[in-house]
Amino acid sequence: MNTCARGPLIAIAFAACPLLALQAQLPIGRAALDGLDYPTIDFRPPIPDEYNVAGVPVLLLEDHALPLVSVYARFKGGYGLFGRESYAAGTALPSQIRYGGTKELSPDSVDKALEYYAIQTSFGGAGEALSATMNTLVQHLPAAMELWGAMLAEPAFDSTQVEIWRARQRESIRRRADNPGGLAFSEFNRLLYGDHPIGWEMEDTDLSPELLSSQSLAELHRRVVCRENLVLGLTGDMRWQDFRPLLEAFVRSLPACEGTVPPSPIPDIREEPGVYLIEKDLEQSVIVMAHTTDVRLADDSSYYSATIGNSILGGGGFSSRILSRVRTEAGFAYSASSLWTMPRRYDGLLGAITRTSPENTIPAIELILETMEGLRTAPPEAGEVQTAVERIVNGFVFNFETPGRIVSRTMFYLAQDLPSDWLERYLNGIQRVTAEGIHDAFARHLRPAEMMILIVGDPDRIGRDAIAALGPVTVLDIN
Repeated sequence: MNTCARGPLIAIAFAACPLLALQAQLPIGRAALDGLDYPTIDFRPPIPDEYNVAGVPVLLLEDHALPLVSVYARFKGGYGLFGRESYAAGTALPSQIRYGGTKELSPDSVDKALEYYAIQTSFGGAGEALSATMNTLVQHLPAAMELWGAMLAEPAFDSTQVEIWRARQRESIRRRADNPGGLAFSEFNRLLYGDHPIGWEMEDTDLSPELLSSQSLAELHRRVVCRENLVLGLTGDMRWQDFRPLLEAFVRSLPACEGTVPPSPIPDIREEPGVYLIEKDLEQSVIVMAHTTDVRLADDSSYYSATIGNSILGGGGFSSRILSRVRTEAGFAYSASSLWTMPRRYDGLLGAITRTSPENTIPAIELILETMEGLRTAPPEAGEVQTAVERIVNGFVFNFETPGRIVSRTMFYLAQDLPSDWLERYLNGIQRVTAEGIHDAFARHLRPAEMMILIVGDPDRIGRDAIAALGPVTVLDIN
């Protein structure tokens, strides 16, 4: 018999079973959690090694966990730097490098070679840069570098592939109004930024053969994919001495740039408060509202305060004020959030977005504006600040989850002229944010009465008089 388990009296059981007596003395519940003690974690983020190959900066972070290698290339240059006449060609350039073949290989032959060597590639671009990545087994790296290098340095821009891309873009233009959310954002950008790359939307005129052809792609390619525009990143199961000969051959295959890339254009952002209406018979209105602010991406207290302030306002999920009030308290919408963009070189936007039923459109807008005003008139609660800061601090380690993430992020820092230890500076800055600093940021930068408010929805169900009560109304013709 187990007398410890079956003792008739607790006192007898404790006397017979010292383990039970010990357990009775241990803290439980919250007291047990508060009593836990962990050693301080000395986390030191991995730092890529820096090299130079024929004037091209190279970042290397070795990773010997698997016999794989990844190579990252970033070229300065994109449609946003060369004018509207290059918009279609610049937008098409990444996909046409991938699918347009090379001087020696047809598009189908490139596909077969990638499949044979199990090479993964991706090509992308934005307004100011073109990026390309390649991943393969170490044993296939020489062949992979040769093929990937030919795709970048010697693209053929097959005319059939160009026509396929043009047809897809025309179909996308035709169906643009079918996506209310995408329509709202594109039209809002057009309103604010006008004839600036951020405000551009593809039109049939951009896709004319004079502006988009194998020749126009080749001309733009020569201006972008060249040596002086390049930064390289490497991760994987190889040493620098093994990488270097392959990189030297790759860099030599790229021509020298024919000229410098034009500087990024600074937008002249439109500031005309009021309501802008796109009339559509929808079961859910789309609402986008914002005004400009001059807070920039920088190692500055105003930037960090604005970042945490935006999290408290509506960027922090369920704990943020806008979502709590619009969804949880009022039941107006499934999702609602704030935005506070802070570019490096020009003004950003402060505002909010949501979707709701036509009948709740105006009440939802008014509630969001009222919630914004609350942060402008009084500091946030200490608990709100702590929650927002801890969310970033607790997720900090995931910025270093993979070597590729570390290297690609460092390449971005170089492109943005940020220090290589920017993420560590960012973390330190976030941890210094105070409720008073957030209040000051909103008091100086938030202007709820000056919002540009774009509504995509049915004005008859929303209420035309209610819309007009928000301010001057401009009906936008999207046809």
